[in-house]
Amino acid sequence: MFDILPRHLYSVAPFGAVPAAAPQATAQTNVSRKADVLVPIRSLGENHRARIARHLKALDVHDRYFRFGFAANDEQIDRYVNGLNFERDEIFGIYNRNLVLIAVAHLAYAPDTGANPSAEFGVSVLAQARGRLYGTRLFERAMMHARNVGVNRLYVHVLSENAAMLRIARHAGSTFVCDGAETEGHLTLPPATLNCHLTELVEEQLAQANYQIKLQARQLRHTLSNLQSAWGGTDGAEKSD
Repeated sequence: MFDILPRHLYSVAPFGAVPAAAPQATAQTNVSRKADVLVPIRSLGENHRARIARHLKALDVHDRYFRFGFAANDEQIDRYVNGLNFERDEIFGIYNRNLVLIAVAHLAYAPDTGANPSAEFGVSVLAQARGRLYGTRLFERAMMHARNVGVNRLYVHVLSENAAMLRIARHAGSTFVCDGAETEGHLTLPPATLNCHLTELVEEQLAQANYQIKLQARQLRHTLSNLQSAWGGTDGAEKSD
């Protein structure tokens, strides 16, 4: 559907079987989860391109297959990342305390959809960060942003065996069409509300602040590490004297 965003986009290993169809087609805002804990999800820009590439290259062969629909090599990942259009699409990310990009979502807008604007969602989560509902949170953030910019239909294209992504989209109310090894899901989004706009604004500001705190903490750790190394070198020199 979109030439910039490959199909079969979710990078979580398959588990369990998921039905090919869901009974609802309108987005549900109360996706069930274990705890309502704020996850700092921030918009990513041009200056994050290299980190996005490192994130995708950290996926193993199986996860790359789920992410792109084929076992993309590093060169193909570089081409995909270099083709990201940060002015047109939205890229969201979750950083850990060491500023490693552990989860990335791509919301790609369909060109020339006229009165029915639509977008496609894709996401990847590093293996060590799974089981924390990051994929669900990124899907919710993408839905919220899509509503706020006037998108009324959200699509996901996945492998039929990708139970994790199918579960996320199904809980949000997606309708699925299964065609052999591939499954397409679509979700009708309600119009944005004032609360929807304000919520995204607040969440983005909190995520930006969280990123800056992590950045300053990392710089402080590096400074302390350098001081400890210098002190250790000084002590060694004094002992040798």
